Amino acid sequence: MTTTNISINYKRKAHHTDELLLDLYKGLLLPRMIEERMLNQLRMNKISKWFSGIGQEAISVGVAKALKPDEFMLPMHRNLGVFTSRHVPLIRLFQQWQGKLNGYTQGRDRSFHFGSVEDHIVGMISHLGPQLAVGSGIALGDKLQEKPTVTVAFTGEGGTSEGDFHEALNVASVWKLPIIFMVENNGYGLSTPISEQFNCEAIALRGLGYGMEAVRIDGNNVLEVYDAILKLSISMRENPHPVLVEAMTFRMRGHEEASGTKYVPQELMDEWAKKDPLNNFEQFLLQEGVLSPELIDLIRTGYKAEISENLKQAYALPPVEADLQKETSEIYAPYNYQALLPTNNTKSPKKYIEAIKDALHQSMQRHDNLVLMGQDIAEYGGVFKITDGFVDEFGRDRVRNTPLCESAILGIGLGLSIKKHKAMVEMQFSDFVTCGFNQIINNISKLHYRWGQQVDMVIRMPSGGNVGAGPFHSQTVEAWFNHCPGLKIVYPSNPYDAKGLLMAAIEDPNPVMYFEHKALYRNPALEQEIPDAPYTVEIGKANVVQAGTDISVITYGYGVHWALKAAQTFPEISLEIVDLRTITPLDKDTIFESVKKTNKVIILHEASLTGGFGGELSALIAEHCFEYLDGPIKRCAALDTPVPFAKALEKQYMPEDRFHTAIQELFDY
Repeated sequence: MTTTNISINYKRKAHHTDELLLDLYKGLLLPRMIEERMLNQLRMNKISKWFSGIGQEAISVGVAKALKPDEFMLPMHRNLGVFTSRHVPLIRLFQQWQGKLNGYTQGRDRSFHFGSVEDHIVGMISHLGPQLAVGSGIALGDKLQEKPTVTVAFTGEGGTSEGDFHEALNVASVWKLPIIFMVENNGYGLSTPISEQFNCEAIALRGLGYGMEAVRIDGNNVLEVYDAILKLSISMRENPHPVLVEAMTFRMRGHEEASGTKYVPQELMDEWAKKDPLNNFEQFLLQEGVLSPELIDLIRTGYKAEISENLKQAYALPPVEADLQKETSEIYAPYNYQALLPTNNTKSPKKYIEAIKDALHQSMQRHDNLVLMGQDIAEYGGVFKITDGFVDEFGRDRVRNTPLCESAILGIGLGLSIKKHKAMVEMQFSDFVTCGFNQIINNISKLHYRWGQQVDMVIRMPSGGNVGAGPFHSQTVEAWFNHCPGLKIVYPSNPYDAKGLLMAAIEDPNPVMYFEHKALYRNPALEQEIPDAPYTVEIGKANVVQAGTDISVITYGYGVHWALKAAQTFPEISLEIVDLRTITPLDKDTIFESVKKTNKVIILHEASLTGGFGGELSALIAEHCFEYLDGPIKRCAALDTPVPFAKALEKQYMPEDRFHTAIQELFDY
């Protein structure tokens, strides 16, 4: 074998031992050979899709080899070298790509959309940007645990256009998190060139705007990548801080194989082909005497046999079989609920807001790994003063003011969960959750189902109208999330349930959206004697607030109080009031038992009628209780308009008056 010209400027240093250089070479070669085989499998229709990282291996391998084995990496589509460098079993990788049961997602997801916490790898979702914040959460977890570690989160130059990129970098800089944001600048986001992605000379320059260190490196030079990450990680372990690294490289194949590369000028392809990271490094090591033609043949022969044998074994395994019980039972992380009962009989009168504060305070005492995050929740105590005084008792590490970046904080909460923390994220108003919708819907809710990672997080949602706050601070949005499997949704109507359900939500290792109605916060009429000691109310259990025989009112949140008021207005009508307390999982048995008893039902909620949760309840009752009904199922809800500001308009918007009419009409039916 003769050597050829080397197009990459390698600089061998004293710490570049022969053993290290050979290890880096093997690290480049294995993913290349796997990819070449997978492209063959794709052409044979044996795998469904492939995102090629050929030509970019030096970044994945250089980063992985420079980090310690227990430091987390959050890779993307083209980072096969991350997995092979962590010695992930090839048979499991191949099963993952074939959709087999023993793949990392058990056939539920494909490609590199998976993680392996035992290998300290957290996989991506197709939306690209969200994992940057997840990496920040992992880094925060290590920092809180005083572990001198570094996290690396990958993204492409296209992903830097997303808002998640800005939010993640901003929070990491403000909180001085030990995370490297590794941007693989390969020239194209699918077919869109960098000239149409951003208008600055270099992505690395953006680091200056976030007050963080930033460097630009040759992403095809495995020694430069390795040395840069090694140097940075040593510094970051001693002095935690974030770094933005822009690795210049090129995508030699399509975004995925079906898209091709016809949009790329041929001269660019030719230029970058000369900079192939594997071929160049191989020639360099031949010149250095680290490799010989015989050793290259020996290594390649060994890898070829290993790949073939593992591929053969993977294909020999049967296809995944659909198992309804398994699929529906693994949406949530396993959790054996054990009721937390008060340790004494002492009770005190508490308003709704005081009960919530009590639950948070006692949960912070019970769980020293619980971290609270939200806008203005530290010294200011939150806009509703629920966390007032918490900083003095628990410190700023655990009670954290956040920038205005809902998506990043939700992602950080997810990352904290991976590091065995519990997280509570407060949406200052539930309306603002729209800014973090993607993290909740596509990341947080699906994670356990996809690859078995629990998300131990509570998202507090101050909600509802009747406070004259207008369209952006009054919405009731639980129905947005009920459609998304993997979330639990609770909505207490009184102080006792507010404390018990919040403590239960924090105990639960699954993501819980906790809706709390702002108009109930300080209502003196709702004050209750509740236990001073910690206790829980089981999630998924409704409560019959008032027994009756004429009409079942199925409701939750503020609707419970409309129903109780109506019961006094219509003393001649026996209303049975069912407070759902939990929307997901839903206590269907209690609902059906009530409807079968009264034979008439009104569904009442504050959210707008169309698309509201009442539609789902109505369908369930019609399907399971039709023969017991002596009248039409009635739904009472807010108007199909935004929430208005003026008092008269908001009163008209709310369903209370229409509810009274519905009661009389149904009773007379």
